[in-house]
Amino acid sequence: MDQAEPIRLQKFLAERGVASRRAAEQMIAAGRVQVNGKTVTDMGVKIVPERDRVLVDGAEPPAPPQLRYILLHKPTGYICSVRDEKGRRTVLDLVPAAQRLYPVGRLDYDTSGLLLLTNDGALTHALLHPSRQVEKTYWAETEAVPDESGLQRLRRGVYLSDGKTAPAKARIVKRLPDGAVVELTIHEGRNRQVRRMMEAINCPVRRLKRVSVAFLTLEGLPLGGWRELSPEEVARLSAYVRQETPKRR
Repeated sequence: MDQAEPIRLQKFLAERGVASRRAAEQMIAAGRVQVNGKTVTDMGVKIVPERDRVLVDGAEPPAPPQLRYILLHKPTGYICSVRDEKGRRTVLDLVPAAQRLYPVGRLDYDTSGLLLLTNDGALTHALLHPSRQVEKTYWAETEAVPDESGLQRLRRGVYLSDGKTAPAKARIVKRLPDGAVVELTIHEGRNRQVRRMMEAINCPVRRLKRVSVAFLTLEGLPLGGWRELSPEEVARLSAYVRQETPKRR
């Protein structure tokens, strides 16, 4: 975020970790927030963080957190959540961190592969927004070998219970004695979408792994391992999601 640009007050408070954006709006409405010595209750107020002084209940908000970007090779048996009421292991158990990190999207409990973790809310929102069409590639080990007709259905989009999917990229990576490994690239994020797409062409998935997100891959990263994204990768990822024109397939 460019600190010289004006931003809405509630967004500023959320980014400083004071409260969620909705809770910050409630604090503003209750008259608990001052800007340059004046109490504000208007939700449309914008500030420039470098210039304006903001107080919440008379105190300055904490400094902005250091942003972190983690690429994790998620094993099966972990859930993509900050905590779990059932006591199951979460992906955060794999990454020691002083700051709280959040998964960018989800991989199912029984799905392995590439998962991003970050505390950069703006980048997370951009990566998950449907308009950005961020490509995610999976390798699905199936219980049957899809024929060309089935692959063409995936490429055109298949009808699921929640509507027709967007066209996907699909190819057979390897034939197995009792099935195949199918590479599927999608840009949507429906619940268990890849598994349901493969079931729609009568090729149930035995194992599923996400091998890439945008230009990021698992190369050199062992199962359960993680690494920080380089500054160059962060900049490239930010540029990737800022593209205004849809990515042609």
